[in-house]
Amino acid sequence: MTYIENVIIIGGGPAGLSAAIYLARAGLKPLVFAGSPSGGQLTLTSEVENFPGHDSILGAQLIEKMRKQAQKFGAKIIDQNITKANLSLSKKKVLTSDKNYTAKALIIATGAKALWLNVPGEKELRGKGVSACATCDGFFFRDKVVAVVGGGDTALEEALTLTKFAKKVYLIHRRDQFRASKIMQERVFANEKIKVIWNGQVEEVVGKEKLEGVKIRINSKHEARNPKQYQNSNVKNSKQENIKNLNSPGLNRTYSNSGFGIWDLEFRILPIDGLFVAIGHKPDTEIFASQVELDEKGYVYTSSRIAIEYIKYQISKIKDTHQNSKIFNIEKYNFNYQMITSVSGVFAAGDCVDFSYRQAATAAGMGVAAALEVERWLEKG
Repeated sequence: MTYIENVIIIGGGPAGLSAAIYLARAGLKPLVFAGSPSGGQLTLTSEVENFPGHDSILGAQLIEKMRKQAQKFGAKIIDQNITKANLSLSKKKVLTSDKNYTAKALIIATGAKALWLNVPGEKELRGKGVSACATCDGFFFRDKVVAVVGGGDTALEEALTLTKFAKKVYLIHRRDQFRASKIMQERVFANEKIKVIWNGQVEEVVGKEKLEGVKIRINSKHEARNPKQYQNSNVKNSKQENIKNLNSPGLNRTYSNSGFGIWDLEFRILPIDGLFVAIGHKPDTEIFASQVELDEKGYVYTSSRIAIEYIKYQISKIKDTHQNSKIFNIEKYNFNYQMITSVSGVFAAGDCVDFSYRQAATAAGMGVAAALEVERWLEKG
């Protein structure tokens, strides 16, 4: 006979663990699949200063505290990934690499994963100088020169974290202003170890056995044609020769005398020891693509989200009568619940739903809401 869980939670970040705490306290003994590695994006964060109740705490420590609290009340946590799901039946089924599980209700709290640049050389050099986690790998670049790619809070936080180890940190952003919060920008601009490269787009990650540098396209002609750089005799080589030199095992560090590497009219060849990619995240919802309704970016639609978007659409139609029509499958949603998806008995919370705030505290709050709704849903049978 197959044992049926009350509720399965997929995800071991703030949303999933907050839901687990509430459901465990309600005596429902939730089964949590925390993933491998477990903990979500919060474990990649150095210090969390804006989670209620903590002046400052490491992301990994916060996750560990939440895990222990959930387990204390009776939650079962398995550090495995779900490989397949069948949510169409009244009882929800999920599959890991070695076992099937069934539950009366399910919460999707899979969060989001880091996006990569997808440029030549990046994949080959991951773990050889290329990373997406300054907290994990920053220690290995003590007294080295590193670069961070991105312009949001994550990128700026990565850059600040790396200043604890590296002797110099370049922050490469493809635009001429950051989208990060004001306080993060102030901290970056005040840090003498950080040098911002504006209007720069990484075209290639260069190196053989390890990372040696990055090839950056300068989007601003004014930025690229800096006359002071051309006074340096080191920039007389052709672009092809510069790239060849950069690929060589004995990279000539004199090219970085200007502080920016090798210059030509289009590209800046920047010699670095480490590259940290921080350009955003993608909701980790692929296995649910044919199960629950997702938006065009892969975020899960919940009843509250679909209601808000439907109202916004109706308002926009009043303002613009020529607007293209859009189909909303609102009949799929039970509006007695805010966190329920298009499938009965399946709820969602955290960064796999939220593309606006993406904070640990908001994810935790969504997890609590989902847990309370699951409890109410189970009571009604």
